[in-house]
Amino acid sequence: MAATHARGVLFVHSAPRALCPHVEWAAGSALDRAVNFGWADQPALAGAQRTEYYWEGSADAGARLASALRGWEDLRYEVTQDPAPGIDGARWMHTPELGVFHAQADAHGNLVVPEDRIRAAMVSAGSDAFELHRELRLVLGQAWDDELEPFRHASDDNPVIWLHKVG
Repeated sequence: MAATHARGVLFVHSAPRALCPHVEWAAGSALDRAVNFGWADQPALAGAQRTEYYWEGSADAGARLASALRGWEDLRYEVTQDPAPGIDGARWMHTPELGVFHAQADAHGNLVVPEDRIRAAMVSAGSDAFELHRELRLVLGQAWDDELEPFRHASDDNPVIWLHKVG
């Protein structure tokens, strides 16, 4: 019997201040209830806000949250959904430049890559090790992680470190 209840976390890494009420409305609509977020300044981007919201909802709530928030420019977010009996865990990552990335996740938050996706990467790469590396980075959503990382850890106590920028 499949579980009908899921939970997880919505991380809004950066949202323009004017968009914050709309993000709350969209999240509440996806969760079928009103929500109120505790917004804080995002030090990695002047004028942006950030928040974390622990949610509970139906088995499809994670997908509904990710879908409700996609498409807004200047919005960076992640939705995680914990695995439960009958429900796979999942993670959705969104950036304005890359759009949405989705993958299954295990009980520890590790991405689970289906065998067919690994095989497709191997076929696409052939015997080129550099191409295989590129393909596997795509399958793992590395570009999304790279782009979101400075926003995940930025706070008043932690300076922003741009690892992918060249001075």
